[in-house]
Amino acid sequence: MSFGMLAACGVSTPPVATDVSTPAAPVSSEDAPKAAPETNKPVTLKWALWDLKSTAYYKPLVDAYIAKNPNVTIEYVDLGSADFMTMLSTQLSGGADLDVLTIKGIPGYANLVKQNHLEPLSSYIASSGIDTSLYGGTTEQITVNNEVYALPFRSDFWLIFYNKDLFDKANVAYPTNDMTLAQYDELARKMTSGSGANKIYGNHYHTWRSAVQLFGILDGKNTIVDGTYNFLKPYYELILKQQDDGICQDYATLKTSSIHYSGVFYNNQVAMMNMGSWFIATQIAKIKEGESLSTNWVLAKYPHPDGVPAGTTLGTITSLAVNANSKNKEAALHFMKFVTGPEGAGVIAATGTIHAITNDDVVASITSIDGFPTDAASKEALKTTKTYLEMPMHEKSADIETVLNECHDNIMTKNTTIDEAINDMNTRIAEILK
Repeated sequence: MSFGMLAACGVSTPPVATDVSTPAAPVSSEDAPKAAPETNKPVTLKWALWDLKSTAYYKPLVDAYIAKNPNVTIEYVDLGSADFMTMLSTQLSGGADLDVLTIKGIPGYANLVKQNHLEPLSSYIASSGIDTSLYGGTTEQITVNNEVYALPFRSDFWLIFYNKDLFDKANVAYPTNDMTLAQYDELARKMTSGSGANKIYGNHYHTWRSAVQLFGILDGKNTIVDGTYNFLKPYYELILKQQDDGICQDYATLKTSSIHYSGVFYNNQVAMMNMGSWFIATQIAKIKEGESLSTNWVLAKYPHPDGVPAGTTLGTITSLAVNANSKNKEAALHFMKFVTGPEGAGVIAATGTIHAITNDDVVASITSIDGFPTDAASKEALKTTKTYLEMPMHEKSADIETVLNECHDNIMTKNTTIDEAINDMNTRIAEILK
């Protein structure tokens, strides 16, 4: 799921991917001005990553960095996307001479921290003046025992996609960038109309548990790995009531029929949909291909509980870390700082990808891409206030996820009551956490 495929045209084609034993030819620059780290001594960094051929931002990042640091060369080490974190762990445990590490997913990050493969970053962050507030709170959420082992450079977050034509036809005011869940519910009810083949649903929830459960963590009072889940009850009550009233499609039907959220939106069947920023690229592409009929679409910030600031949302991050056993630690840290900082943000945004830092310049670059909605509200919707990770740091996150998914399915299909399912979560996850 990537925003980054949006603007692949106009971006240099990356070199051919390689495996660990045969890294790609080094990327270098002979005529660029000299710059830090601390020395101009030649150094080669090996960067572990995935999907080199299909990712738009790897080569532009390296080109921009070596333009200022001509003494540095970068070797890409493509481990593939399917089992990337397992492969990375195996390589590090075997003593592979990797320097810069791309981190995919919280469970894998937690595993590498536990195995002592990642360089602690807190002292470097302080000494080099890195402003972690630019990441919207995500560094705090990947802190382990008061230490940070990675910095985010890519971000996807949830917002509202809505069909402007349907709102115009119904003569209903558009969603705003500051909606409470109660206001979102009211708007969805106003936008529901028709029946059968002509039915327009006010909103849509995909079958992922994150589309429903995670409204409950936006106030910052609970997390999805706490072990007690009573706080989820009002959100399930709200959405089951919408389902009963025909405001959203029936979960069981979506599940058994394998209905994808994109088709519902493409076919003008739904007024609003909560979904991740990765869908922006897909929607733009499908309009150009003629598959999406929802050509007049707009974005809004994610709905929030009462008392929670607008722009609070859910997200996933991709981070960079440095191998604790790197022989080029100083240079690796400097490259990491570039990619994860404001300079890297500008390079990444120019490829149509959302950086973990979403300042005004980054947003302006993304929103200028052909096919992005031209209204001011959609541009503003990309500015987040606080982003909570879909799955926060926890060594048993995979086991917790399994239980949460099962109980979510039972609630939404009404195999059990909300209370029964929440009690099941509390009991089973308490056992996992022992």
